[in-house]
Amino acid sequence: MSSELLVDLGEDAATAQLGQLKLSTLEDQQWPPDESSLSKSETENSQGFDPGSPHLPWDHPFYDIARHQIIEVAGDDNFGRKVIVFSACRLPPQHQLDHQKLLMYLKATLDQYVESDYTLIYFHHGLTSDNKPSFGWLREAYKEFDRKYKKNIKALYIVHPTMFIKTLLILFKPIISFKFGRKINYVSYLSELEDVVKCDQLVIPTRVREYDNKLRASLKPSSLPSMSPPHSPPLPEQVFGVSLVMLRQKDPDNHLVPIVMRDTISFLSDQGLEIEGIFRRSANVTLVKEVQLKYNSGATVNFRDMEDVHLAAVILKTFLRELPEPLLTYQLYNDIVNFTSVSSDNQAEVMKTLVESLPEENYASLRYLITFLAQVSANSEVNKMTNSNLAVVFGPNLLWGRDNAMSLSAIGPINNFTRTLLDQQHLVFT
Repeated sequence: MSSELLVDLGEDAATAQLGQLKLSTLEDQQWPPDESSLSKSETENSQGFDPGSPHLPWDHPFYDIARHQIIEVAGDDNFGRKVIVFSACRLPPQHQLDHQKLLMYLKATLDQYVESDYTLIYFHHGLTSDNKPSFGWLREAYKEFDRKYKKNIKALYIVHPTMFIKTLLILFKPIISFKFGRKINYVSYLSELEDVVKCDQLVIPTRVREYDNKLRASLKPSSLPSMSPPHSPPLPEQVFGVSLVMLRQKDPDNHLVPIVMRDTISFLSDQGLEIEGIFRRSANVTLVKEVQLKYNSGATVNFRDMEDVHLAAVILKTFLRELPEPLLTYQLYNDIVNFTSVSSDNQAEVMKTLVESLPEENYASLRYLITFLAQVSANSEVNKMTNSNLAVVFGPNLLWGRDNAMSLSAIGPINNFTRTLLDQQHLVFT
């Protein structure tokens, strides 16, 4: 992985030089079609659900953009930052896509995340002469994304960069700030992403995986980058990545709520309620790994000794995201995604029924979490975390599809459900 300093180049010759760049060979363009663009959770048992576009009706203004699943959200990275994924191979030919609408869709959805630290991963393979946006559009798009969008993007990872994309960034140098340029990183192989995010949580297009395998196969054995480490069996005292049922069985006091949730929420209730932007900031990845290792080794963790509110917040989100099955369960996925069709008069009752159908451990943990988040939002004048803001942070950590990542169109209904749950928690948990 590398981060290269962009050098100056006059802007006048930009368009001419960009047009001369070769994007990909015919062989690169003849890849087999991707796997179904819908996640398993979105297609299985989906009653009353349009399988042609995840969660957006055909008459929605962004239907024709969302159905391609060019943009997805993949939970949090290893630093506790939201991960946004853009796949160039899913861009249709230029004449089939309204690029202005694509920009509007991207801005409208990123608006949910720009107040928090976030990471952008761009899969470049699959960008061809047929589907590449014009240079003029790219230049205008960059200008459209003002400081609000650029301030909290902590890193942009360009996977499988080509001479085209590197030259493009050089051509953009006159309008790219030095500070933003330092956030750009080139990633040659998928295995390098493991330093940033668990690749299992990314829905990486088949074409991108096959291209990565092709690149690796062309290297000499001595030059091959290391593969992603294989999954190791759980440690005897492991906490992260273990089911709630198993955690309860291993708990000497048979607690329904796992120790990580009890520790982090207890500390945050005492020390974090008046911290502005709580849950929006990332944490030192080394400290995060050290705390995880302590828990997984059966050691006691005392956040009061560390005095780091953001570390505890990231540990809580990480624990939820690494559960083998989301806290709200795959069983409720379609009900929650379609919850927007429930009339406002019946929402509390329907939500109460759904929540009470959860396994005992899930229900107790959800109630414990939501009760705490209600305390956080009660201090929103100080910490700036309203129910809507908390829903944006916790929605993707409470529910995701069976293949882990979700299109941005799937995030809306999930965040809406989470916000309503926070609004109605006094009725739901009675």
